[in-house]
Amino acid sequence: MAVKIPKRVSTALINSLSAGVVPRVGLEYIAVGRKDDIAALLQDLENVAEGGAAFRFVIGRYGSGKSFMLQLLRNYAMDRDFVVADADLSPERRLAGTAGQGVGTYRELMRNLATRTRPDGGALPVILEKWISSIQALVVKETGLRPADGAFTGAVEAKILEVINQMEGMVHGFDFANVLSAYWRGYQTGDDNLKDAALRWLRGEFTTKTEAREALGVRVIIDDDGWYDYVKLFGRFVAGIGYRGLIVLIDEAVNLYKIVHSVSREGNYEKILAMFNDTMQGKAEHVAILMGGTAQFLEDPRRGLYSYEALRSRLAESRFVKDGLRDTSGPILRLQPLTHEEIYVLLTRLADVHTAHYGYDGQLGHLDYQDFMEEAVRRLGAEELLTPREVVRDFISLLNLVRQNTGVSFAQLVHGSEFQPTRPAQDPDSANHGQFAEFTL
Repeated sequence: MAVKIPKRVSTALINSLSAGVVPRVGLEYIAVGRKDDIAALLQDLENVAEGGAAFRFVIGRYGSGKSFMLQLLRNYAMDRDFVVADADLSPERRLAGTAGQGVGTYRELMRNLATRTRPDGGALPVILEKWISSIQALVVKETGLRPADGAFTGAVEAKILEVINQMEGMVHGFDFANVLSAYWRGYQTGDDNLKDAALRWLRGEFTTKTEAREALGVRVIIDDDGWYDYVKLFGRFVAGIGYRGLIVLIDEAVNLYKIVHSVSREGNYEKILAMFNDTMQGKAEHVAILMGGTAQFLEDPRRGLYSYEALRSRLAESRFVKDGLRDTSGPILRLQPLTHEEIYVLLTRLADVHTAHYGYDGQLGHLDYQDFMEEAVRRLGAEELLTPREVVRDFISLLNLVRQNTGVSFAQLVHGSEFQPTRPAQDPDSANHGQFAEFTL
């Protein structure tokens, strides 16, 4: 049956998957399996909406679908009226540092801030405008006043102060509230410079306290030490203005694991511990944090999270989790390999997207899908190497060849000597540090 899919979405899907990266749109057309994992994460969303918090490590081998899962949850969260922020860690973006690495991660999160009406990021101005507009509408509804009435501005300010006052009891809440007030003053008076200064401060773009004081009258800036406190403040703020909470997605955690200097690496693990404790102990509200990584990143006793005793004792799984049993309620969510049936469904969905995108009639038969999987397993030498990333890239490559070369059949390509299934790439550091690898899909 033909799939109806917008060209913009199918283009993003085909281009991203062909390049081995996770698309940000259209995931619902190709998502398969993971029902228990998705159910657990959706339950986290409901807990956050009720004022709770969550912290999850999404753990899986290379190509198992970690980044796909994070992006899928991103889309689910936006559809359910959450604010979502995501960032990939890198040598320049960490959780802790002394040269702007921590605030670099915060800036990336704010740059990628997204909502249902602004899914591509950059949603901070939209959120603030919605906040003010909703308060104005509420004042009109409750008081009958109109924007032209003299008492209207005072009534709006009173409502704004109700939200802002909730911030002042939290760490850095007073300055956060002052910046929100500054944005309102800029909005009210038409002072775009004041609004822009408030946005810059909220995005962590001020580099000196002097600059912030001159622009906004506040004496602090968002820096490497305190950036996470502002994430918590922002979670409380968005929940107070009508959203259901804030979902923070952090990928490429291998960049913490790869930090050579042990003191710096432990500093980042200490930040993870602080974030984990906040969410588990109820010190954070309306916030969920999800971090993607491999089993080596988690369990390696020399460089992984388990090398930091305080984290190991909190994250080690119960001794009763064995013999195929799973506990999806804990902080570690281990992605299981897709079954043959799930891979089969994935291939059929990829073929549907491909034919819909290029507008041709080239439906494959049941045996084509079966032959592709069996041949890939035979040539790789291990069934467990059938990970989504390699399967997807190889399959789309074959579909492209069949479409572009008349007279060549899918079966000919699969059974030909040229078909060599893609093998998982190895981390360049693995020669020095064992089989440590982290990848994005």
